[in-house]
Amino acid sequence: MTNTTATTNTPVITSDAFLKNWQAHRALSRRVLAAFPEKELFEFTIGGMRAYNHLAGEMLGLASAGMNGVVTGKWETTPALDHFNDSIHLTTKAEILEAWDEVTEQIDVLWPQIPAERFSETEAAFGQYPNTIINTLQYLFDNEIHHRGQGYVYLRALGIEPPAFWDRF
Repeated sequence: MTNTTATTNTPVITSDAFLKNWQAHRALSRRVLAAFPEKELFEFTIGGMRAYNHLAGEMLGLASAGMNGVVTGKWETTPALDHFNDSIHLTTKAEILEAWDEVTEQIDVLWPQIPAERFSETEAAFGQYPNTIINTLQYLFDNEIHHRGQGYVYLRALGIEPPAFWDRF
């Protein structure tokens, strides 16, 4: 029988390492987004999935409002990034890429403001989803990876070679 007490209470990733990993994934997600032709970004779909501009908008809105919520307790973002509002959308690829860069900077600015004890606190993200802050952050990260995978399917269906999935830097 092995003693698991030592490993179950030992952190396996630091806050800085989590941020670095997330931002590396965001850089790859940005390259996937940039690989889309303008028209197909807004119009191409497969099997009932949303067009990639909508998926990117969700990733942007969740990351922006999520980071704001983690730091301030206010789970909101700018109106242009509010993915819960179907009437508001960024209308060009350039606007989406610019917003992507702004949210990336927002994450870098807000992350150091998260006190260590905050990661283990429980809060209802967006007023609806109770979880620990670290699990909510992991959800934001996982959601992005999920939608990026959909982007890979779209790009391949369009005959476009997507960025290497393992090249996150």
